[in-house]
Amino acid sequence: MRILNRYITKQIIIGFLLISLSLLAMLWLTQSLRFVEMVTRQGLPVYLFVQMTSLLMPRIFNVLSPIALFVAVLFVYNRMIADRELVVMQSAGISPWNNAKAPLIVGLLLSLFNIYVINFGIPQAEQKFRELEWQVKNNLTQAVFREGEFTTLSNGITIFIDKHEDDGSVTGIFVSDESKPDIKITLTAEKGRMIQTPKGPRILFINGVRQEVDKKTFRFNMLAFTRYSAEFNSGGGAKRKEQTVREKSFSELINAGDDKSLSPQDMRKFVVEGHRRIINPFFNAVLALIACTGLLIGNFNRRGQTKIIALEVVCMILVTGCDLAITNLAGRSLYFLPVLYANCIVPFAVCISLLLFYNPFYFYRHHAVKDLQYADNQS
Repeated sequence: MRILNRYITKQIIIGFLLISLSLLAMLWLTQSLRFVEMVTRQGLPVYLFVQMTSLLMPRIFNVLSPIALFVAVLFVYNRMIADRELVVMQSAGISPWNNAKAPLIVGLLLSLFNIYVINFGIPQAEQKFRELEWQVKNNLTQAVFREGEFTTLSNGITIFIDKHEDDGSVTGIFVSDESKPDIKITLTAEKGRMIQTPKGPRILFINGVRQEVDKKTFRFNMLAFTRYSAEFNSGGGAKRKEQTVREKSFSELINAGDDKSLSPQDMRKFVVEGHRRIINPFFNAVLALIACTGLLIGNFNRRGQTKIIALEVVCMILVTGCDLAITNLAGRSLYFLPVLYANCIVPFAVCISLLLFYNPFYFYRHHAVKDLQYADNQS
């Protein structure tokens, strides 16, 4: 029995990895399109682009893992039925419950892993992603200025650099600042360097000229300097946004009702998210059982198990759809929180009950033996 469980477990794990990695790769490509503009226009380094897009993967994996496991279990058991492997196991006296132990174990292990991902991995990844996003949009030092090209920032500043030096400085720097509607400032310098200060990034100009033109009065001012520094944040000093729900820790979410600074709507939103972090990981085990229960207790059909598979897919859609619907209702009223738990517990209990107590193989074999005995008596 242990050998059979290891065999089924290995097949499920291989299928799950192939499906989940394929889906993650496709979604990574779709999500990366959001950041292509940052690479092409601002010249961001490739490693920063890969880092930002990779930080979105924990959130996507948490959503995809139950569905990927459901498809993997469904595929493995349907193939075992087609190859008559499951029929042989049932003929050897192995009950549906014993045949379902492998997906149950894999589902529970994946549920434990997702508990870590949803409560620790996702909040840390979201915080790091927002930090990098803020730096890219509001910090000039994140923009890599290319030699011999004009780089236009989002606030009307255009910068040209002739050459990058090995020590980090640049030569032949030109800046046109039209961030203010009434004043145009032009800066040219022999050398320059971007430096980081407590108030933000600044550019240090060496041996240059500053020209200023008032567009209303057409007054012209010029200043020659040996050293001059100016601030050129591309984001205009935008403030950091407050933490989102996904960035909050589990204790902050579950105890949001005690936070008087939150509005009633935000309080309910935080509390529901805290309870979802308890429930959602266990949908891996629930969907794994849904995928195998119908195939294990259903009647064998040489033409295929299309009806049973369709029914299991419908059940999976209903469970996941109800989870989304009840979550929205719980966001309006916390009285729906028990229903949120019931949507996970009831399908799990129904599958366990069917696997334990509904055994059509033994039922048919028992009646077949009685029919043979009756036929012998009659003869």
